[in-house]
Order: sequence, then C-alpha cells, then structure tokens
Amino acid sequence: MRILHTSDWHIGRTFHKASTLAALETVFDALVGIVKDEEVEVVLASGDIFDSSTPSADAVTLLDKFLLGISKAGARVVLTSGNHDSPARLGAKSAFAHAAGVHVLTEAAGIVDPVTIGDEHGDVHFYGIPYIEPAHQRHVWTEVAMRSQKDALGHALNLVRADWRDRGGRAVVLAHTFVQGAEGDSCDSERDIVGGVDKVPVSYFTDFTYAALGHIHGRATLAENVRYSGAPLHYSFSEASKPRGGWLVDLDADGVKSVDWVGLPVPRPLSVLVGTLDDLLTEKAYADKEDHWICAVITDRTRPMNTQKRLQERFGHLAEIKFRPSYIHESGAVGYAERIAGKGDVEIVDTFLESVRNGEGATAAELELIRTVIGAYSSS
Repeated sequence: MRILHTSDWHIGRTFHKASTLAALETVFDALVGIVKDEEVEVVLASGDIFDSSTPSADAVTLLDKFLLGISKAGARVVLTSGNHDSPARLGAKSAFAHAAGVHVLTEAAGIVDPVTIGDEHGDVHFYGIPYIEPAHQRHVWTEVAMRSQKDALGHALNLVRADWRDRGGRAVVLAHTFVQGAEGDSCDSERDIVGGVDKVPVSYFTDFTYAALGHIHGRATLAENVRYSGAPLHYSFSEASKPRGGWLVDLDADGVKSVDWVGLPVPRPLSVLVGTLDDLLTEKAYADKEDHWICAVITDRTRPMNTQKRLQERFGHLAEIKFRPSYIHESGAVGYAERIAGKGDVEIVDTFLESVRNGEGATAAELELIRTVIGAYSSS
C-alpha cells in the first residue's frame, strides 16, 4: 500500500495580511498530480486542515475541490482535526464524505473505530487521533489522570493499542501533537505550541506500523516510522529554508518497506535580505529576489527615511522590515539584556550610550566622568 503523509494545510491562513488561498490551490493541484503519478492509494492529513475554527466560504470551497480532486485521482483520504480546527464543523458532513472515500475523524470517542483498508498483505487500520484537550476528556476518561495533553494522548494511544491487538493487521496512527525531539524543526508560525504544550515521548509511537504526525511545520524524522511532514506552504520567514512536500510511505506485509520525500512547488519563495538600505536597493545579486516575499533587515546606523516606500519600488512583495544597526547585527546580540550580560557598571553605561547613539559609545572624556561618578557613588 502506498500512502502520502501530509499535514497542517491551514486553509484560510494569511501571510502578513495577504491571502494564501491562490498559492495553496497551486500546491493542492500539485498534490493531486502526485497522487496520480505515484499511484498513491491513501492520502493522510494530520490536523489543522483549516486555520480557523470558523473558516470562510472560500476556504471550505477550496477544501471540497481538493478532496474531490484526490478522489477522482483514485485515492482515499483520512484526515483528522488539529488545534486550529473546529471538530464539529470539520466533521459536519463526515457521514456523506465517508461514502465517497473521504474519512474525516474528529471525535475522541471514535479513536477505536479505525478506517480499515485492505491490500494484498491484509488489513491496514488507520486510527485518527484528533487534537485532544485534556479538560474536555477529564469527565470521560475518568480511569486515568488527565492533567495534560501528554496524559490524554498517552491514554488515547493505549486504547488504540488494545483495539489493534484485537483486530490484527497493521496500524497507522495520525496524531496532531508536539513530540520530543521536534524542537529544532519548529517555526514561528506554529502558534501556541512550543512552550505551551507538554512534549510527548517518541516512544509513544514507535510500536505502530507508522505514525503520521502533524503540528510542526517543518519535516522531521523522529524514528524511521515516526515522522512529521510539515506544512505545504511557508507560513513564516523562519520556514524559508525548509522544504515543502510530503512523505511517500510504502507498506508491505512486515510494516514500512520504504519512505521517500516528494517535494511540492513553492508559489512564491521567501527571502531574508540583510544590509544597508542602499545595498538592498542597488545590489544586483538581489535581482532574482524581486518577486519573492521579502523580510528586509536594515543595518544602517541611522534609520533611513521612507524605507518601506523605497523598498517596495524594487520588491513588490515586501512583507516585513526589521531595523538592526550594523553594530548590533555584527555582534549577534539583538537584546539589550544580552549585550550587558556579565559587564561591570562602567561598561553597562557605555553599552547604554552605544544603544541610544546608534553604535557610538562614550568618548574617553565621558568614560572618565562615568568612572568618577560611579566611584563616588560606590564609596558614599
């Protein structure tokens, strides 16, 4: 059986106030092409289908079109809800979708009711575990402590294991969660996860045939059979260097036979350009970036006038401007607290003057005066 693992579509999300629907439609068309060309049998989407619990009509229409395209390409779909989705809204038409081969799994109560699809080696059971809020399950799963998402997911997976033992065959789990070891692949666009959600051990998943994870927007391999696919679009500049795509997973009688990465097109690349305003406006090396989404980091010691207007004349898709004078950028210390760490009183005053004077620290005469004042204060 050939599976395509995707996640975190975030249909309806904006990028610096610009709609991403057209870009996502381009990517979805490419995914349908992959399903056809690679003869994919099952497409997985592990949560955050929509970016909002109240998606717009255009977002819903795009999802319907995409799912219909996958169905016409000959594959079935299994998807779950993430922390951005409304399980009730996403699953509202699940009974009708199920009949068309689109299986929408959004209820915690249904985690032991898998979608079972057979191949020449027997059955593969797809268990969809939606994003679980412990407070919502505390009155249902009363037999275990439900203090955290880690507790909730651990119990959910134990229920799945028990059901899998009874059924036999192979088991693929879809889960939307933050797993230990994925910290280095997290991005700025993953709102309310890192630091806000307790991490789940990788060992929770390694005994399943395959674990298709969602929540992290960059691809990650935590074990040969435990992976994040990442999001299909770049949703923040911290993701600019991360590839977009999904995992092609081939299962045989013994489990995972092979896993290969399949790339997706990037409708508009993201670039972070660092330099003085004049450099960014005149440097020929940036000519191929003019149609990119741009984050401009301006290193002039004095903040230039009309920066945004002047940059937009060259970079029509300027999304973000950061001012980081060269003396700060070169030191690698952006925060004031970091720049004064471990310094004495005279050095701290000198660093303060450097900060408010755009890199010009105290003169020799001023340093002597500072030492005199601090010395007099210390001896009083």
